[in-house]
Amino acid sequence: MTKTALLFSGQGSQYAGMGKELVEKFPSVKKSFMLGSKILGFDLLQKIENNELESTLIVQPAVFVVSMAALYAALNTGVCEGSGASFAAAAAGHSLGEYAALTACGVITQEDGFKLLKIRSQIMQKAAESSKGGMAAVLSLENEAVEAVCAEITEAGDYVAAVNYNSPGQIVIAGTEAGLEKAEDALKSKGAKRVLRLNVAAAFHSELMREAAEEFKTLIADFKFKEPEVPFYSNVTGAVLDDFTNMPEYLARHICSPVRFADQLSAMERDGFSAFLELGPGKVLSGLVKKTLPNAKICNIEDLKSLEAAKEALL
Repeated sequence: MTKTALLFSGQGSQYAGMGKELVEKFPSVKKSFMLGSKILGFDLLQKIENNELESTLIVQPAVFVVSMAALYAALNTGVCEGSGASFAAAAAGHSLGEYAALTACGVITQEDGFKLLKIRSQIMQKAAESSKGGMAAVLSLENEAVEAVCAEITEAGDYVAAVNYNSPGQIVIAGTEAGLEKAEDALKSKGAKRVLRLNVAAAFHSELMREAAEEFKTLIADFKFKEPEVPFYSNVTGAVLDDFTNMPEYLARHICSPVRFADQLSAMERDGFSAFLELGPGKVLSGLVKKTLPNAKICNIEDLKSLEAAKEALL
């Protein structure tokens, strides 16, 4: 029997009008938009339709709500089977997508997901405005070579680090403006095919987020977390997370730790997962799966004319 894991999109996958077709076809998923809007204090659906997706304050809950809509639509059509929060055999997310994955696994409720992201987005927006850092994607260079360049630049006084291990030949770096400029030249000289600046507001998942992470941990100390109903694969460890006793600490680490997505995919393959369903806006994760696990089956809701087709696609 094919083991299927759910994958949830991260920040950067957003686009104007995302989720509109899901709401039109499955009116019940609008409840997620209504819940989020009530908690956040602004109309999520309206912000998305108007393409007001520049601020981290809006983007993070917007991507989360579309991921939730996709999840419940998949459940309603029988693409994902189960009761309660057990929608599939496992779940994982990329960066921000971990919050949707934690919801799917039953670790947090959807309501608490919105509340956590309200706090997280406010803190990270503040960090973005003060840190002045950035990120860049490095293509076609070995991880070790990227890490060595970053270490050399950082030791010389300008911070830059590898922060997203997305797939073989694709790694993202983050750091100060000076660090990124020096890294771009050095990485190209080492053989990188391209070094592309990303349209993000700060050096996410780096040490420049450390202060924000500590503040976040304090503010979410009273939230309640449960043991997962199905395995949850972690960005921080690159494997199944088996300790949920201090989730405020974990989620704080997640803000300033590298995203080990390629390791997660490899760990899921070793654990018997051969099919993946991407839930959320865009198709970024589908591409990363194809590059990392060439023999895996990957299905993206946005590729399907009807959600029912996903069942056959993942058989």
